[in-house]
Amino acid sequence: MTVLTLTDIQPNKGANRKRLRVGRGLASGAGKTSNRGNNGQGQRSGNSAKRGFEGGQMPLYRRIPKFRTFPQPNVRQWLQINVGDLHNFVAEGQTSITYKSLVDAKKWPTGCDGIRLLGNGEPKAAYTVQAHYATPGALEKLKAAKCKVEIITTSVREALA
Repeated sequence: MTVLTLTDIQPNKGANRKRLRVGRGLASGAGKTSNRGNNGQGQRSGNSAKRGFEGGQMPLYRRIPKFRTFPQPNVRQWLQINVGDLHNFVAEGQTSITYKSLVDAKKWPTGCDGIRLLGNGEPKAAYTVQAHYATPGALEKLKAAKCKVEIITTSVREALA
């Protein structure tokens, strides 16, 4: 039986390799360019090109278009009706304006979230109007013409669903 000593211990065959010594001439196996490829900025010592640098070419972050602002989420689209134009939204022989009547008369544009009454013009008759918002000037003109205004709190999409 043989006794194993520290001098008998060796690494496995091929486990240890000689360190590659670069820049020691052509015959060293890593001569001339010292495994750095051909000449250029990255092959020079002390190279520290900043991130995104493309060798003088206009960098990508400057070539692509920039977004100036983000679109506002959940922006509401209103059907704005002037007080003087209420007669255009009323069917013959009818005096009430609701979003149901506007949908039935096909005068409701797609994507609208509610009715806003604006104070431009004068009402031509006494109407009953359901709206989501009315300006103070519109309310004054409608009260003077003996119109009834009902302010709705639910959105049109909820009411039509």
